[in-house]
Amino acid sequence: MTTTATMTGTVNTDDTAGMSPLVARLAQAGQRLRQADRARPRVLDTAVVVAILLLFCLPDLLGGDDHDRHDIALKFTRPPVAGMLALQAGLVLPLLWRRRKPSMAFAVIAAVFLLQWSLGVALRADVAWLVALYSLTLHGELRRLPWACAAMAGGLALVAVGVSSVVSVWDALFFLFSTAIAAVAVGLAVRIRRAQLAGLRERAARLEIERDQRSRLATATERTRVAREMHDIVGHNLAVMVTLADAGTYASDIAPDRSKEALRLIGDTGRQALGELRRMLGVLREEADAPAFRPQPGISDIDALCNRIRAAGPDIAYRTGGDVEALDSGVQLTVYRIVQEALTNSLKHAGADTRIRLAVTKEGTRLRIRVQDTGPPGGPARAGSPHEEGHGLVGMRERAALYGGSVLAGPGPGAGWTVQATLDLAPLPAAEGGTP
Repeated sequence: MTTTATMTGTVNTDDTAGMSPLVARLAQAGQRLRQADRARPRVLDTAVVVAILLLFCLPDLLGGDDHDRHDIALKFTRPPVAGMLALQAGLVLPLLWRRRKPSMAFAVIAAVFLLQWSLGVALRADVAWLVALYSLTLHGELRRLPWACAAMAGGLALVAVGVSSVVSVWDALFFLFSTAIAAVAVGLAVRIRRAQLAGLRERAARLEIERDQRSRLATATERTRVAREMHDIVGHNLAVMVTLADAGTYASDIAPDRSKEALRLIGDTGRQALGELRRMLGVLREEADAPAFRPQPGISDIDALCNRIRAAGPDIAYRTGGDVEALDSGVQLTVYRIVQEALTNSLKHAGADTRIRLAVTKEGTRLRIRVQDTGPPGGPARAGSPHEEGHGLVGMRERAALYGGSVLAGPGPGAGWTVQATLDLAPLPAAEGGTP
């Protein structure tokens, strides 16, 4: 469906699709008239006054003294031209401010109407009072409408009595009250319709703001996720590569074979890091020929992760408990990243000669991860590392929080460091068995 933005909201250009041609043309004309009125509001009021002058005032001015063709006209006097012009001006000109000050316009026209009929003068321009009643209903304060209707009823009763010698009072009251009720009914209908449209425009604007807010929130969330993945991938692999490079440099003179092995492992680690970066960044590209990448790592890949860390020097003892292989892929990725970050921190801060014990166990709806190292040989952990909450620890806590879990990190027994993470595997009530 095609929409066009305007200053007051969003206008549907297909609203006339199911209408008859005549109704559709009238609706389009009304829409163009409203747009023109918003651009120049005084023009429409002036046009209404000019139309009443031409249709109702001019015939009275040009009618002359020929009243013998109408029985009703014989009961009323014809004022001089100056007096008629004054009465017509008093009835019609207040319509110029019928929308800005509808109550005042109605009151002025009502006063002139009563003066006119008290002088025994009947004018076609009296129709201006009905226009004023319609304008008061549409634009004025509704609490003043009952008083206006009461004044209108009194004035119309005066007219019915004035023509009672020619027309039955009840017939006159029925006709006059019907026109007044029609003016009020049309005014109320248009007012209610405009209020409904204003409500729809306000709701559309609010929904647009909420959509933009959701879009910005989703963008911020995606940026955080990408930054976390980049940190996990690049930080871990660079730490392994730096440690392997240092070890290869040290072994180049003593054990050349170990140096070659270190270089080979550096190449393998670099290729793996490059592959993971391509996989992660590939989903951000909108390319039709994007290559297929392997799935995200899971618990089954922790063995290979431990082997890469072992190649850099640390001794790792890894065990699992429970049916961890059957866990959801999202949970497995979270476990892998937490273990990867914890092992990387142990490698960076405890050195290549540390011993690490890694355990991943499932107990009911709880999944526990424990990574404990012995620290560097012969002393405490180097200052300024695990005790500071960097991106790694924050990222682990964010991942655990996705599953209602938590991460605790602190000094372990002796000189080592321990990371303990707990994930809640209980399904959410709204998404049974799903991942967040």
